[in-house]
Amino acid sequence: MADENGSKDKKDRWASGVTPYAEMGYWNDEYEVKETDVLCAFRITPQEGVDAIEAAAAVAGESSTATWTVVWTDRLTPHEHYQAKAYSVEEVQGSEPKQYIAKIAYDIDLFEEGSIANLTSSIIGNVFGFKALKALRLEDMRIPVAYLKTFPGPPHGITMEREYLDKFGRPLIGATTKPKLGLSAKNYGRVVYEALRGGLDFTKDDENINSQPFMRWRDRYIAAMEGVNRAIAATGEVKGHYLNVTASTMEEMYERAEFAKELGSIIIMQDLTVGYTAMSSMSKWARANGMILHLHRAGHGTYTRQKTHGVSFRVIAKWCRMLGVDHIHAGTVVGKLEGDPGMIRGYYDVCRERYLHPDPEKGIYFEQDWASLAAVMPVASGGIHAGQMHQLLHYLGEDSVLQFGGGTIGHPQGIAAGATANRVAVEAMIKARNEGVDYFEEGPDILQEAAKGVPELKSALEVWKDITFDFESTDTPDKVATPTASS
Repeated sequence: MADENGSKDKKDRWASGVTPYAEMGYWNDEYEVKETDVLCAFRITPQEGVDAIEAAAAVAGESSTATWTVVWTDRLTPHEHYQAKAYSVEEVQGSEPKQYIAKIAYDIDLFEEGSIANLTSSIIGNVFGFKALKALRLEDMRIPVAYLKTFPGPPHGITMEREYLDKFGRPLIGATTKPKLGLSAKNYGRVVYEALRGGLDFTKDDENINSQPFMRWRDRYIAAMEGVNRAIAATGEVKGHYLNVTASTMEEMYERAEFAKELGSIIIMQDLTVGYTAMSSMSKWARANGMILHLHRAGHGTYTRQKTHGVSFRVIAKWCRMLGVDHIHAGTVVGKLEGDPGMIRGYYDVCRERYLHPDPEKGIYFEQDWASLAAVMPVASGGIHAGQMHQLLHYLGEDSVLQFGGGTIGHPQGIAAGATANRVAVEAMIKARNEGVDYFEEGPDILQEAAKGVPELKSALEVWKDITFDFESTDTPDKVATPTASS
């Protein structure tokens, strides 16, 4: 039906049939964001011919109360209260096909208290398969303090972990046992002992060592803890081995965690693949039993790596800080795995900072008040070695765990020598930093000087001196720093 000017009337909100999402109330560019709203920044790539605002409204609708057609039962609810509202759409300059950052607000009443499972089912549960979009990526979230306070956070956090370990003022160092599959329990325990007595703080199971025919979990736990205890006796330092409790059922995970506790372990680990409910349950157990909880982000790259579709790792890190882990793998910048420097720094900030400010170079879109939720210790692992120590400290900071698996166990003089090389390298770099030296620029010289009296470090620097992993990152910020005359 047309008016006297020939324009079509806007369809009545409650008329049967299909109404554009924006017209149903899922778009409101005048919406005033409330302190209690959950905010999301989505990267939207609409199909050709789909309006960006309608695409944003569709994401808001399909991740809250909408379906594909008008339903009269909405009138049985205060529907406007429960509707998510897309309130901002900005084109990403230079993107092809066209991408847009859409910001959407969700009322806090849409979510179950303290449940990452419910939060994720709502925000990413169905909308990522929406046909009107070529691609969709969840870039960032703002969790309001009122909702944040319903989550427990890390069982211990960085400060308490350092007090448990009595280790301060430097990054913690560790190694994943190699090869990660195939060793017998006795040989596995030998690797643990040699690495820890050589100077590491931790050794760890890798993500895919659980309870296979070549080594059942109970045998591995016993052998690994024998190595830990022998290393403690030899060095006088607190040591640990991350015992992976990942299993096929929650009951089995609890059984393994209880046995780790019985053996005197200070730390256990789980894989991201167990799911948010299992992770939350193990966090609760770790808090009740005084156990440090490490999280391996196994599988994350399947949905975090690509720039246009999936979920950014900074969002995964937020969810994991909320449900409560003490450690999380968060990238290395210089190692073998994906890692733009700005993005990795953003992940580390999400894990450690009390308050986040928007920073496009780090991919952070919203302010985030963590409301005293304990910090998570980020873990760097994958293709790093002693010769990169100045870079690791520069990019990742002091409150981190640096895990040198191959960079310990592949040392030409043996495992203990590899551990010693890494320990001397980190302490030399920290000493230089504390003395006011520009350790990032002078790092190679600092390491060479430290190696003069330490043949283990000298060999490590020689064997891995030319090893780098310089590949272009796929997940990069849309905005980069503008160089200045002084930079």
